[in-house]
Amino acid sequence: MGAAWTGPIWDTHMHLDVNGRGVAAAQDFANAGGTHLCLVHKPAMPADLSEMKLHYEATLKMAEAVRKEVGLDVRVVLGPHPVVWEKQVHTMGFEAAGELHIASCQLALDLIAEGQAVALGEVGRPHYPVSDEIWAAANAQLQDVMHMAAQAGVPIQLHVEDRGAQTNAELAIICERSGLEKMRAVHHYSNANVSAEYTHGLSTSVSMGKNSLVELIDSFERCTSTWTMETDFLDDVSRPGAVLGPKTVPKRTQALANALETEQADDLLHNVHRVWPSTLYGGFDP
Repeated sequence: MGAAWTGPIWDTHMHLDVNGRGVAAAQDFANAGGTHLCLVHKPAMPADLSEMKLHYEATLKMAEAVRKEVGLDVRVVLGPHPVVWEKQVHTMGFEAAGELHIASCQLALDLIAEGQAVALGEVGRPHYPVSDEIWAAANAQLQDVMHMAAQAGVPIQLHVEDRGAQTNAELAIICERSGLEKMRAVHHYSNANVSAEYTHGLSTSVSMGKNSLVELIDSFERCTSTWTMETDFLDDVSRPGAVLGPKTVPKRTQALANALETEQADDLLHNVHRVWPSTLYGGFDP
């Protein structure tokens, strides 16, 4: 139906690892038509804040390598993963694990303030069943993290469980309690229902799996916040292509352009790949 999309293409959640494909994976994204990406800090298990700083620095170095060697516009997202916190609760105890998590968030916010990164993430809560005590602590901690982000004027990318609209409704309440604007809370690895009744006002980073386009086409006209596209590419040599390969977002973008009338596709993709990611993560370079 529609014509090919010739504008920017932004993957808003991708991991790259110096021990994985790294720059080569970013080159695959670029070769497929990708122009911009959010390079998200890969989960690490630091013993203390100094180790966390080293992990953040490795992510920043990877971003610079991709900029220089591939020519992509790379925006960095830094933060301590909630699964790391949950695991460290069992080895370090609640107090020490919580202190390290919050300190790691503050360090990320400091680096964002310096202009080295653009968002806090991925933060959130465990995506698997945990004890009531850990669940309560995770939610209290997430509210504190959201408040820190709100005070700093920084968006966050959220790693959370998949319980459909109920998860988003709960997150929206935590946003309200923390003072964080819901649009600046991005539900990462979300399914493709971007309707207001599903997202409850949160922004969405849609996992662009094979069936994502059907649900996007069905729901995007009922979206009242923002949504973007992601692969959550893990760059893990033991799991090639997991979660989705780096070429996926450019391919799905062209498939969506082809599925809609040209004018409708141009308007939508202008928002998805320029306006909304720029609003969250900063404007395009000249």
